[in-house]
Amino acid sequence: MDVLYKAHATASGGGRAGRSHTDDGKIDVALSVPAAMGGDDGPGTNPEQLFAVGYAACYLGALRLVSQQAGTPVGPDTKVHSGIGFGKNDRGEGYNISVDLKITDHGLDKATIDALIARAHQVCPYSNATRGNVDVDLSAE
Repeated sequence: MDVLYKAHATASGGGRAGRSHTDDGKIDVALSVPAAMGGDDGPGTNPEQLFAVGYAACYLGALRLVSQQAGTPVGPDTKVHSGIGFGKNDRGEGYNISVDLKITDHGLDKATIDALIARAHQVCPYSNATRGNVDVDLSAE
């Protein structure tokens, strides 16, 4: 792979209950464990929320790219809503995540948006990084 850009971040403290920041200082967040995962549900964010934000933004960029290339651009109000699930894996010896991506306000007919979301899933770096290891559910409304 020809790397065009590399982000750098550091986690410290208790991991999921600590702090994380990017080396350029643009992101600096407290981390808290959600109550559903046995934590105190403190004021910080968590890795799943950060992943959800990143995946939604990256996927929307991929969707805009492929829709432009196809000559059927999504509308300016198009949104990608991501849901990241966390739970024990089927082997019972670790954890996995799941992903739901829902595309709304796209302004296209069902057949067109369905084809574009499938194509964007092939282009998006997050989709490529998780393919074959993370269940990803794609849908459009």
